[in-house]
Amino acid sequence: MKSIYEELIHMKENGEACVMVTVVEMTGSTPVTVGKKMLVGESGTAMGTVGGGALEYLAKQRCKDLIGKRESKLEKYILNEGKIQEEGTTVLPMACGGRVTLFYEYIGANKVYIFGAGHVGQALTNLLYKMNFYITVIDDRKEIYETIQNAHRKVEVSYVDFIEKEKLSENSFIVVCTPSHNNDFNVLNKVLELDLKPKYIGMLCSQVKLKAFLKKINEKHGKVDLSNMYSPIGLDIGGCSPEEIAVSIAAEILAISYDKKGHKHLRNNELLDNQI
Repeated sequence: MKSIYEELIHMKENGEACVMVTVVEMTGSTPVTVGKKMLVGESGTAMGTVGGGALEYLAKQRCKDLIGKRESKLEKYILNEGKIQEEGTTVLPMACGGRVTLFYEYIGANKVYIFGAGHVGQALTNLLYKMNFYITVIDDRKEIYETIQNAHRKVEVSYVDFIEKEKLSENSFIVVCTPSHNNDFNVLNKVLELDLKPKYIGMLCSQVKLKAFLKKINEKHGKVDLSNMYSPIGLDIGGCSPEEIAVSIAAEILAISYDKKGHKHLRNNELLDNQI
């Protein structure tokens, strides 16, 4: 039988965010002992136990909430059917009468979707593979698809078809670097059409191309929120080779992932924020 830690490794290898719940303290009569654990994945899969009943049911709901918020948390519970109130503590209708403290540890899965496996796409894949990211590379060219290395997952399919079928979460990072302007636009257009809200959309393009894209977007969707879009993509660190551009993009993804401010982005704030 698979252990809870083997399941954790499986989730991480498959790019699934999860929360590990641990009983860190207990007093009085409780249905569980210190050290017991439960793992709850983004998909709702659960393994282990923290006592069952109302406590475990609530713990699973809290895991779902914390995965959405990407947060860890310590919570205290009183297991009592009486009308007890205590600040900072949740009372659950259980006959045990004891107290339990649970620590919810969020274990993230930063998913990066790279649309286009050309020189920049493959250089970025090779770079991010060494970091804490789950990488999916999408390309519709069979001859290119077969050359992709170091992606956790690679998909040979139409870019638009992939977006329509994939569940892109709000924690996703999207990099658009397909071989054609038309494909780039189709990716961005489909994301907006489906009202998806990824954490980051970076598009490899020039200022001229960006302006033309925004004109088409405005004609099709009106003024939309593009605060999560970064184009031209990357941090302003110099260099124009595929490998140097990949470093610039990876640095930008890391900065946004860790919510670090003050870096000089290549992003055209005036165009993207005002859509002029």
